[in-house]
Amino acid sequence: MEQLKNEKLTVTISAHGAELQSIKNAEGREYLWQGDEKYWPRRSPLLFPIVCGLWKDEYRVDGRTFNLPRHGFARDMDFEVVEKSDTSVTYTLESSPETREVYPYDFELDVTYILNDDAISVIWSVKNTGKQEMHFQIGGHPAFNLPGVAEGDKMHGSILFDNVEPLTRIIGNTGGCIKPERYELKTDRQVWNFDEESFADDAVILDKSQVGLAVIQDAEGMPQVGLSFEAPCVGIWSPYGKNAPFVCIEPWYGVHDWAGYEGEFKDKYLMNHLLPGAMFVSDYEIKIF
Repeated sequence: MEQLKNEKLTVTISAHGAELQSIKNAEGREYLWQGDEKYWPRRSPLLFPIVCGLWKDEYRVDGRTFNLPRHGFARDMDFEVVEKSDTSVTYTLESSPETREVYPYDFELDVTYILNDDAISVIWSVKNTGKQEMHFQIGGHPAFNLPGVAEGDKMHGSILFDNVEPLTRIIGNTGGCIKPERYELKTDRQVWNFDEESFADDAVILDKSQVGLAVIQDAEGMPQVGLSFEAPCVGIWSPYGKNAPFVCIEPWYGVHDWAGYEGEFKDKYLMNHLLPGAMFVSDYEIKIF
């Protein structure tokens, strides 16, 4: 485990999956979900080289069929620490015979965490180290404790979005994939109030760059944790039927397959492409209030 620390926050990260493990303030309050098996065992997994599900867990590259589980393999692999200071750390994962069995591209994936005052920047860098064009998706899945919701309480909360226009969502529960229909997400002065039933259709998915800021509020409407991002899609999720005391805010450069999709991997909705030697870099920020 690596630890970043300043006067306001202490952040812990694991090399397994390059995954955030803890975000505590100076008083010791924990903001990150701690991974209880009863609800959901993970904390902040990295999604790569796919985000969400493939139709029948299959995808095709130049006519060859490959299999990947939901969200890909990076979250279950050990990264190497390549740079470390008191307030930043960089992890790297490179393609290998093991990854090429399920994903036929050569790559270098770096994840950097930078602690600055009361915020954590999470930076992703993907480099195509192969000789063919590379196609991929990438996303975050951080989970946060819901303020004022203890174990055994009815799950509820509110999120403030930066979008003043009506929001529309897509639903990803058709064989683990999405359909093109869109539905209004009702907000009140940019605030979405949610409870257990809000996740009856799995994650609330907002695509088309509708949202660039999502802030978890307490019962008095005071901000607690905010995520800012430029990702074209964000998923909001909590496991339905468990009254789990946490919610995930997930910036995605990618999304599920369309239900019934049998086309080429490169033509998936919200796909990223890299020519040999090219690099993709993006980030999101977690702010603690």
